[in-house]
Amino acid sequence: MGAGRLYAAVAAGGFRRYATYRAATAAGVFTNTVFGLILVYTYLALWDVRPHLGGYDRAQAVTYVWLGQAFLSTLAIGGGGVEDELMERIRTGDIAIDLYRPADLQLWWLAADLGRAMFQLVGRGIVPFVFGALFFPVALPTDPLTWAAFLGAVPMAMLVSFGIRFLVALSAFWLMDGTGVVQMAWLAGYFCSGMLLPLNVFPGALGEVVRALPWSSLLQAPADVLLGHADALNTYVFQGAWAVALLAAGRLLQSAATRRVVVQGG
Repeated sequence: MGAGRLYAAVAAGGFRRYATYRAATAAGVFTNTVFGLILVYTYLALWDVRPHLGGYDRAQAVTYVWLGQAFLSTLAIGGGGVEDELMERIRTGDIAIDLYRPADLQLWWLAADLGRAMFQLVGRGIVPFVFGALFFPVALPTDPLTWAAFLGAVPMAMLVSFGIRFLVALSAFWLMDGTGVVQMAWLAGYFCSGMLLPLNVFPGALGEVVRALPWSSLLQAPADVLLGHADALNTYVFQGAWAVALLAAGRLLQSAATRRVVVQGG
């Protein structure tokens, strides 16, 4: 089997694996919808006071909320990606089995995570988004090119998300317990991706800093393409630069980690 077919099979396996958890998927759809409702009414109250906060009108702010709910599990912003399993395999020493595979460790887990992300987008992300579009005033583009540009930003966001979480997972090679690193990554993801509030709302230097960080590639960048607030090409360049930097850093850290292959906890 060629390398491309191998990783495609791994991605398909990741998709099928998460598709088997039907009850968890249904519960996730419900949770995302409820959380979306809470955020929508919070945003509407906020936008009543500041009608064009962050350059968004009310409909755009509502659209942003439901897009965030579609991306929450897709991009594992709050956890739940393959990094949890990878960290556990490092901790138990099962990572040694992975290293014996005739496949690259980083590409294997990237393929698995892309399969997971695609299922979460289809199985858990679309329903809350459609619900929001049906029951609230939203600002969706009518131009097919805008939708195409937005859909191009989604896989780039997936790559950046994996790049961040792969680095977090590899920290388990040096830490006996990576819980603290994971929790800090989750907090950074929520705050710096714009999941709680659009990054355009953040004032002054703080806003400039958070918009320059890789987490802004996850939600803020695709949202601005969809809402017509950003140029697609510039967005791709920004996301692509962070994806390359993070994956390259992961490659270097992986090389350093596998040279020592410390079996932790077993």
